[in-house]
Order: sequence, then C-alpha cells, then structure tokens
Amino acid sequence: MEAFVTIVPIFAIIVLGWAARRRGFITGEFLQPANRLVYYLALPALIFNSIARTDFHKQFDATVLLLTLAAALVVYVLAEILARAARMTPARVGAYVQCCGHGNLGYIGLPIALYYLGQEGLAKAGILCGFLMILQNFLSVVSLQLHKGGSATRLDGKALLGKLLGNPVILGAMSGIAVSAFSLPLPRVVGRSLDILGGLAPPTALLLIGASLSLELFRTYRFAALSAVALKLLLLPGLGLGLFLLLGIKADDYLPAIILLASPTATVAYVMAREMGADADFTVAAISASTLGSALTAMFWLALVAHISG
Repeated sequence: MEAFVTIVPIFAIIVLGWAARRRGFITGEFLQPANRLVYYLALPALIFNSIARTDFHKQFDATVLLLTLAAALVVYVLAEILARAARMTPARVGAYVQCCGHGNLGYIGLPIALYYLGQEGLAKAGILCGFLMILQNFLSVVSLQLHKGGSATRLDGKALLGKLLGNPVILGAMSGIAVSAFSLPLPRVVGRSLDILGGLAPPTALLLIGASLSLELFRTYRFAALSAVALKLLLLPGLGLGLFLLLGIKADDYLPAIILLASPTATVAYVMAREMGADADFTVAAISASTLGSALTAMFWLALVAHISG
C-alpha cells in the first residue's frame, strides 16, 4: 500500500506535466531553460545537501555499491550482444544499448527515494547515484561512440573525461560525499539556501518529464522499444535484487539501489543520441515507453522488496 501511495502521486505530477504541455501551459520555449535550472542548480543542490548532512561512513555500503555497478555493467553488455544479434543498424545499436542502461536517476529515481524512504534514504540513494551516474554515462558514451557513423571509431578519452567531470549532478554528489566524509561544517545559512533551491528539483523535474513525453514514435519502434524497456525496468533491477539477496544484504541497505536501478530511461539519453549520431527517434520512443511503464514496475519492485523483507 505504501508503494502505491508513493508512486501514484509522483506519476500524477508527470501526467499533469503532459497535460499542461498539451494545453499550452508549458511551452517548448519554457522546457529548455526550466530543464537547465533543474539540472544545473536545483538537482545538484538537493543531492549535495542530502548527502552533506548525513554520516557518510554510516550510510555508505561498498558491497551495495559494487553490486549495483555490476548489475548495470552486465545489462549494458547484454544489450550490446542482443542489439548485434538482432542486426540493428549501428545508429540503432548505440541508442538501444544506452536506453537499456541509462537510468533517469535524478529526475525520477531520487524523487521516489525521497518520498518513499525520507531524507536518510535519499542520502543513501544520492551517494549511490553519484557513482552509478559516472558508470552509466561512461558506458553510454562508449557505446554511442563505438557505433558512431556506422563503424567502430576511436574513443575520445579527453572529451569523455570532460563530460563526466563537468556533470553537475555528479559534482553535487561528489562534493556532498567529500563534506560528509571529512565532517566539514556546513553553515546554517548555506544549508537553508540549499533547502530552498533543492526543493525546486523533485516537482519541477516530474513536470518536465511529463511535458517531454511523446507517444507518436512508439508505434514505429514498439518492438525494439519494448525489449529495451524490459531490460531497463525488469532485468536490471531484478538482477540487482538477486545479487543483494544472494549476499544476504538487508532490505534497508539495498532498497535505495533498487529504486535507482528501476528508474526509466533518462531523458538526457535523447540529447546524447542526437549529438552523437545515434537513432534519436528510437530513443524518444524508448524514453516515453519506459517512463510510463515505470509507474507499474516501480510499484512492483517496492512491493516485492516489502514482501521479501516481511
């Protein structure tokens, strides 16, 4: 019941964003600056503040982190194998692999962690988010670059490193980890300012997700998109859960990771696909399908973990 109470309001705001875009309350001109506001300011502030205020040594679990990253890596590799076996075009392969593994951690994963687990759960998720975001951005760029232009190409390591180090969400998470790990004092005036700024992130991000949905392209790419959705929303969190249970990790410790692994395909995947010559239309179809599908799968995974933990 708690999963239902958490997920339904979150996706109600997403639907509201979709309806607002259809009615003209949210315009195309508004989307880009609003997205930049959330991505570069509000979301990093939310993540930094939640982590900086916690005891890093108490919240950080190296085993959970390694298993989370391992599950993500396995799905990226499997998606590459499946895409090649299906003889997808090079542009489609890069887009497909990214859609199977690149989760919307900041805009959907973290809001669910916040509303379902509270501030402590958000802090745990934020710590994991920083490392998982580095891995999924790295693997996504690798896949897109390898299939760019229809043939294998050499990776630009310097450009890739610049993208990772310049990612504001990663910077927010890593800065928060540093403050927490070294017990650096955070002035109250700074903390309260970050509270206000970070408070913009969850509701605004959800509205933007809804306003960005597009179902028209799904009909064209429905079979490939559905297979990507299955890997992203079912296999990835299922693999992570299996690893956590195999090693006997407590639900309170691994649930933030499950929430992140079960997040739908990131909207930034479209921008990356477009910039790197991948199949952008397919990416839009997969993003929309996974976002809508995650309303059901998120409730499923939360309810399943609640049942397992008894």
